[in-house]
Formats: sequence, C-alpha cells, structure tokens
Amino acid sequence: MAARKTEPPRAWQRMLSGRRLDLIDPSPLDIELEDIAHGLSRVARWNGQTVGDAIFSVAQHSLLVEAIMTMHYAGLSKQDRLAALLHDAPEYVVGDMISPFKAVIGGDYKAVEQRLLSAIHLRFGLPATLPLPLTKQIKTADSIAAYFEATQLAGFTEEEAQTIFGKPALAVNRFEKLLQPWNANKAKTEFIDKLSGLLPVIREAE
Repeated sequence: MAARKTEPPRAWQRMLSGRRLDLIDPSPLDIELEDIAHGLSRVARWNGQTVGDAIFSVAQHSLLVEAIMTMHYAGLSKQDRLAALLHDAPEYVVGDMISPFKAVIGGDYKAVEQRLLSAIHLRFGLPATLPLPLTKQIKTADSIAAYFEATQLAGFTEEEAQTIFGKPALAVNRFEKLLQPWNANKAKTEFIDKLSGLLPVIREAE
C-alpha cells in the first residue's frame, strides 16, 4: 500500500478581508489597512496585564509611538511618521510577544516578523528596510512609550522602568490622552485615521 503524502503545515492566515497572507513569503498585495487596524486594535500590550476596563492595544501603542516621534524629533517627514506608526504592524498576524519571550525564541521568530514588516512597508510605499538612523529614532520613541506604559498602566515602579527602558526624554503629561485605554473600535478608527492621513504624500510621489 502506498504511503499517504503528508501535506505541509499551513503557513497562511486568512484575514477578514478575505486575503490569505503567507507567513513564509508574505506579499504586499495581500496586506490591507483594515486588516492591520482590526488586528492591532484587538492585540493587548503587556499580555493584558494593564489597568483599566479595556486592554491597551498595539494599535494605541503605535499611535503613542508616532506621537512621541513627532514631538521628540524635528523635521520628520510623513514617511518617517508612517514608519513609526507601522513599527509593530506584523503583530496583527503574529500577536504581541513580550520581549523576554522573544529573547527565548530567538532568530526564527524575528525572521518571520521582519519578512512581514518588509512586506507591510512595501504595501504602503516605504522601503523594505528602513535607513538605520530612522530605525534608531523609532526604537528610542518605542522605549519612551514602553516606559510610560510600564509606569502608568503595567504596575512598574519608575526605578524598574528606568533600568529596563531608560529615563524618558519627554514628560508623560504630554501624552495622557493616549495612555487612557480605548475600546477596540476607537483604537481601530484612530489608527485608520492616522495612517490614512499619512498616505497621500506617498501616493502623490509614486
């Protein structure tokens, strides 16, 4: 009797838009803004270990990082701000794994995440790989956001947060509205509105 052929494991995710996004070889053509916003608005930062009736979503975190970038660095283009807004966009597919767990998993996870991010960048008119100075600016803004979230939402002391994320260069009171957890619908709408507002300049240049 002939051996049955073993089907390879499924490596795609079906989105509400109907797209099937291949995790091994993601295509920019299968990436939709609505899918990203819907997913990120329902993914919890800090594994949900935050105060408030609603989760603090990755969509809201992304808006916070973009706001911090805009305030912290002068002369940013809309492309720079768009890159900041999309810095965690792969998490609409793979979820938000906390940094300690990413460190345990290692390279394979990071490779999948980077392929997704490159496809997302191309979908929205950004280079697949961002310039190193811009990447560093986004990382700085991300660390400031993490400090604010840790101390305002996730129960960290200021000493703990400074040890892990560094001392922020901006005052938290400038971002109080973005640190109040929103429901998923508001987070989704705000994310779409912000991203849509950053797109026209890119499209006109094409």
